[in-house]
Amino acid sequence: MEDIYETIRKHKWSIIGSFALAFVIVFAITIIVGLGDTINILMHVNWYLVLFNIILETAIYLIWTYRWKLILSTVNEHIRFRSLLAMLLASDFGNNVTPGAAGGEPLRAYLLTATNDTPFEIGFASATADRVFEFFPFIIISIFAAIFILGWNIPIYTKIIVSVMILISMFFFAIILYAVYRKEIAQRVIIRIVKSVYPFFVKLTKSDMSLSRVNEKIIYYINRFSTGFIQVIKNRKVFVIGFFLSFLMWGMDIVRMYVCFVTVGVYPPLIPLIIIYTIGILIMLAPLLPGSWGIREAIIVGLFAVVGVAGDVVLSASLIDRFVSYILPTIIGAIAALYYGKRIKESMKSPTSHP
Repeated sequence: MEDIYETIRKHKWSIIGSFALAFVIVFAITIIVGLGDTINILMHVNWYLVLFNIILETAIYLIWTYRWKLILSTVNEHIRFRSLLAMLLASDFGNNVTPGAAGGEPLRAYLLTATNDTPFEIGFASATADRVFEFFPFIIISIFAAIFILGWNIPIYTKIIVSVMILISMFFFAIILYAVYRKEIAQRVIIRIVKSVYPFFVKLTKSDMSLSRVNEKIIYYINRFSTGFIQVIKNRKVFVIGFFLSFLMWGMDIVRMYVCFVTVGVYPPLIPLIIIYTIGILIMLAPLLPGSWGIREAIIVGLFAVVGVAGDVVLSASLIDRFVSYILPTIIGAIAALYYGKRIKESMKSPTSHP
């Protein structure tokens, strides 16, 4: 797997272009809701509450790291809390610069492999299991969100889009669990897909690996992944604690979002806030722009308008939320990713050293 420097260099223009487009969209929304009003609101925020918001976000990351450490302990991987926190931040950087948040879990697994000799499939299983724990509260809240939003006075196409996105998320969640417990079927499906793209892959990479060898690796990794994943899920103590921590993190994140509004002097209705917050998470999973910048802002401005919250207030609160939950973690995560990239590169030059 290529190091982080190569990844950034290879995709830097697409990353820069995506963020530039997102900036244009956010700026256009700001013009529509009122540029002067938005700036005026942001100039008079309660900075003590912004600091409190940062403390909440920090607490969420610490709990998240503890949950991942707990998951890794079930497969006899005992890694320092501080190292896991740095890896988590580095992986979050991968998520935040990747449309649809698709780059984080492989990066976590890679860092575990490169720095602790953890088998890649075990690291990936731990990262995936960690995400599955996140899905439990998400699915429950999403069902309530779908029920509530059907009764709102909003365009029918908005109701359909949100409902379809929730159903798709639930479908993929079910697919992951099904593939884990029925690994033979997962093997057949993936091998069939690989067989269709193998000729193109060989031409693109000029690899001399045979199709039979690729199939062997697929079966090996799926078996190891399934074993590690089931080991985590079947551990009753880890499952109960992980389940509780996931709901705690979601509750804290909703409180943090509420504080973003209080920071600008507005107290939004709680139930609609929870519903719109959940829809915002769904939007961020869409593989459109990094963090779905601009798209998320446009939709939540429209949804909050239904419950009587002004667009300039919603956009101001959203920008504070983005600063705390996206910009700061991305900056810190980029530093962590570059640090690990440098250490891994040095270890490759000196095989006897270990990062």
